[in-house]
Amino acid sequence: MNWRVKRVEDLLASSTRSSLPRALGATQLVLLGVGIMIGTGIFVLAAQAAQKAGPGMMVSFVIAGLVSAVTALCYAELAAMVPVAGSAYTYSYAVFGELLAWLVGWALIGEYAVAASAVAVGWSHYFVGFVQNFLHMRLPTALAGGPMDGGIVNLPAFLVVLLVTGLLYVGTRESARVNAVLVAIKIIALTTFIVLTLPVIKSGHFVPFAPLGLSGIGGAAASIFFAYVGFDALATAAEEARDPQRNLPIGLIGSLVICTIFYLLVSAGAIGAIGAQPIKDPATGHALATGSVALAAACNLDANLNALACSGEALAHVLRQIQWPKIAAMLGVAAFVALPSVVLICIFAQTRIAFVMSRDRLLPASLSSVHPRFKTPHVMTVVTGLIVACAAALFPVGQLADVANAGTLFAFMMAAAGVMWLRRSQPHRHRPFRTPALGVVGPLAIAGCVYLFYSLGAFTQIVFVTWCGVGGVVYLTYGRTRSPLAQPSECTDMRARHADADR
Repeated sequence: MNWRVKRVEDLLASSTRSSLPRALGATQLVLLGVGIMIGTGIFVLAAQAAQKAGPGMMVSFVIAGLVSAVTALCYAELAAMVPVAGSAYTYSYAVFGELLAWLVGWALIGEYAVAASAVAVGWSHYFVGFVQNFLHMRLPTALAGGPMDGGIVNLPAFLVVLLVTGLLYVGTRESARVNAVLVAIKIIALTTFIVLTLPVIKSGHFVPFAPLGLSGIGGAAASIFFAYVGFDALATAAEEARDPQRNLPIGLIGSLVICTIFYLLVSAGAIGAIGAQPIKDPATGHALATGSVALAAACNLDANLNALACSGEALAHVLRQIQWPKIAAMLGVAAFVALPSVVLICIFAQTRIAFVMSRDRLLPASLSSVHPRFKTPHVMTVVTGLIVACAAALFPVGQLADVANAGTLFAFMMAAAGVMWLRRSQPHRHRPFRTPALGVVGPLAIAGCVYLFYSLGAFTQIVFVTWCGVGGVVYLTYGRTRSPLAQPSECTDMRARHADADR
């Protein structure tokens, strides 16, 4: 096994070569986090959570939020100490060595590509609603969903990814400004939803609270964990943050607090307004699996048409049921306009991780080239955009979101373990931000990630293991021999620097 470790000093030095302009302040970082977290997880996946956990989905949001909170505290220490692009990949390189760092980076590349595809598919549901409600047109079924959704190709999802890719090609500062506007639209939409639903909450809609027991709550938490992955995207922006030691912890923790408050209020409003009981098989009494043909057929029955679990645009659906059709239409427009910001940040994060891996020569050097005019990693942006667009055109949102979560949980677990190891191995290193009560927070983060990964479906776990296997082959056949740490001259220079530092 390859345990070649890159020292923190070497990581910081490498960031000065092919560096990206520092254009993001604390406010922009918070907005980036809010922008990616408030998206498909609450606008679309609330329906999936209702089918898995019923009203207990509120506890699922709390569980996912707590796991994210303790992990964010670990991330904040690492991001402030090592303000270099690459997120958990970079941290793992400094702690666990090249092989595990590669696997983390490979998982994150897959995670963000799949996450961007999932959000694009979720957006397409609102786009179809927009076309029907405002333009009074119906998009052909063949072009409104992929093969697993009864169509041929999801054309709206494909096109929105290409548009976002073009924006990221132009520049980070321009993308951040657009994101700020889109975040404001989402905040206004969710605030309106909360104001209209909380007054009509009925306590009876919360009974039974956990119809599928703790396993249902755990399964829903594993799925809607997708709604909390934004702070990892902030860590990938470390090289583009101004004063990262101060601003990254603010962005990480601030965005998480804001989003958790919104999630709890929105889920309480949705459940209390119309109920959230899962659709069950009349013959067995068991809840139907999300994304299954049986659930799709049950949702077409008159008795289930108004169920939260059957809606592709969950929040707009709730408002229509409580007699706010015009506001529901406006919320649908808000989601239609604003959800592309989540696609933007997912692709942004993925390209920055691949950028750093390319700079480390574990991926082809051409992927880390910076555009002479726009100062963006343009090659990787185009490659990522095309892959994400094709995945969004073919696969359903639920499966994509769960697969993305698997990679996220692996990276989060490694980051939590990394900060604990660095505290022991390098206790005197300057830490602008220190994770409080790390002896408790670190193990909780690791245990929480393991629990949520276990709660994912077997199919998702198999896909993740397969993806890691492919990554291992790529590393052994390409990255292992091309790594600077594999070159004798590089190793000699690095040993000399290490000796000087030790003296």
